[in-house]
This record gives sequence, structure tokens and C-alpha cells, in this order.
Amino acid sequence: MTRTAQAGLRLSILDLAPIAPGETVAQAIANSVALAQAAERSGYERVWYAEHHNMARIASSATSLLIGHVAGHTSTIRLGAGGIMLPNHSPLVIAEQFGTLASLHPGRIDLGLGRAPGSDQVTMRAMRRTPMSAESFPQDIRELQGYLGDESAVEGVRATPGAGTNVPLYILGSSLFGARLAAAYGLPYAFASHFSPGLLHEAVALYRSEFTPSAQLAEPYVIAGVNVVAAPSSEEARQRFEATRRILVRGLVKGDYSDEEIDAFLTTPNGRQLASMLTYTAVGTPDEVREYLTAFAEQARADELIVAHQSTRIADRLESVALTANAIAGVLTESHVDDSSS
Repeated sequence: MTRTAQAGLRLSILDLAPIAPGETVAQAIANSVALAQAAERSGYERVWYAEHHNMARIASSATSLLIGHVAGHTSTIRLGAGGIMLPNHSPLVIAEQFGTLASLHPGRIDLGLGRAPGSDQVTMRAMRRTPMSAESFPQDIRELQGYLGDESAVEGVRATPGAGTNVPLYILGSSLFGARLAAAYGLPYAFASHFSPGLLHEAVALYRSEFTPSAQLAEPYVIAGVNVVAAPSSEEARQRFEATRRILVRGLVKGDYSDEEIDAFLTTPNGRQLASMLTYTAVGTPDEVREYLTAFAEQARADELIVAHQSTRIADRLESVALTANAIAGVLTESHVDDSSS
């Protein structure tokens, strides 16, 4: 039995509120509600929403508003940002937003923090952000902690709502910078291996070796991102994954290309580089997905996996949510039976 099965493999979901071809923003948000409700029924730990801007197929740009909407349609599952790009905002405003969410939905709100702009350079300027904004990220986190805690770091300024809510913070990243910062601040670390896999193992090793306990966290805690396409058959899962991958390429390259042209592009050096973003992807039947995820968690030294269910249709994503959760629960049930009979 693996370490993952012994401890219980914790699963969460990353949702970008994707807008499928022909869908409206309202439909995409309704799909996010349905996905969170399915995750709640299936026993996932949390659902996180990522802040992106000026992206035609992503509806999670107003992240705190989306969290609040979904929280009103669920009852127990944790919800949060994966993440808020803190240099896009003032720490006080984020403290007030998430303090409001925590006051309305106590014990259910997380706040993951990143330092990237979440978009391109032109959009970054439209948000009044400068290239220097990210340099204050470590100091901004400390300021945010103060607003959410009992003692503000800025004399005479108090977050209302926010103060005393102690919304748990998570550091997000795909580089050694985030790993080192999370370790120094004693915060959980979430690595974006679902789209930026290169430094996963090095970053996790650095974080674990340099971790310093804090008031929030006594021991290191790692969340690793992974893509999943679970379906009743391997062939069906593969077809869904190929459709999703083509949409990814269409979102990153200019022009109107056929499926055949995109598939041919994916065999070129540039295409293979784009495809490598999805290096960590479990595609297949529930058994195949379970085998992949348990091995990935072990290799990544992850305490929790945050899963991006990568199918274009909401019905397929909902099916993947349930099949994956049931497969992992089956592993844990079988391991407990083995323990009791030994």
C-alpha cells in the first residue's frame, strides 16, 4: 500500500469557468455551480477558481464574485482562489473581499496567492499594473496577513470585514521563488504542474527542506496540479482529451485551423512545446486514472492533488468528477479492507 493510500489521497478541483464554443458567460458560471455541487457530493476537499483577464474562453476573472456565487449554491465544500494575482490588487481590498466571503461562509473560504499578472502585457497595463508590481509580493502577503488577522501591519488601517477572520493563505507558483517564499512564511504551497510542469520536483524538494513552521501551519503541505479526463472507456477519454487539447492550441495561436491542421501542428517543435504544458495528465478509465494519480502524488510528494477536469462539455466534466472520486475512494476502501484482514 502506498503512502498516498495510507494517508488518504486528498482531491480538489481547479475550475477556470471555461466558456465553451457557443456558450454564454452565464452558462459557464452555471456549469461552475454544477461542478462544485458534484464535487461536494463526491467528497472533494475544495474547488478553486483562477484569476485570468482578457481571455475569451475563461469566466473566472472576477474571482471573489464567482466564489461567493458558488458558495451560495453549495453548503460544505471549501471554495477559494487558485489564485488571486495579488500584485493586481491592494492587499486591503483583497482582505475586505475575502473577509466578506469568510463572514458569509465561515470555515469554507481559502485564499491562494500568485504574483503573475494572469494575462498579457497590454492587459496588465489596462489593469494599471506595472512590471515592478510583483517585486512587492512578499511584503504584500505580510500586509494581507495582518489585515486578516488580529493586528494590522499598517497603523490606523483595519479591514472590515476581514480582521480576525484568519482566512488561510496558500502560495501558488511554478518556480523556485514561490517555493522558497512559502517555506519562509510557513504557508501551504500549490504548484501549477497542470500547465507548467518543469520545476515541480525541484520546487517541492526546496519547499520541504526549507519549511519553517508558522501560526497557520506546523508542517509543510504540498498541493500539486494535474489534469484529468476520466471516462467509461479509454478510447472515449482519449477522444475527449484530444478535443480539449485542440481548444487549448486554438486559444494560443492566431488563425482558423481545422482539427487536422492542429494535429499536424502538435507534431512540430513548437506544437510539442505547447503540448508539454499538459505533461501531467491522467487520461482513461477510472482504474487507469486512479493508477496515474496515486503514482503522481507519490512522485510529486504531494499531500493533495488539485485536478483540472479537462473536457469541453460540462456533462463530460461532471462524469469525470464522479468517476475520479469513486475510483480513489475504491482504492482507500480496498486498502482498509487489506489492513483489517492482515
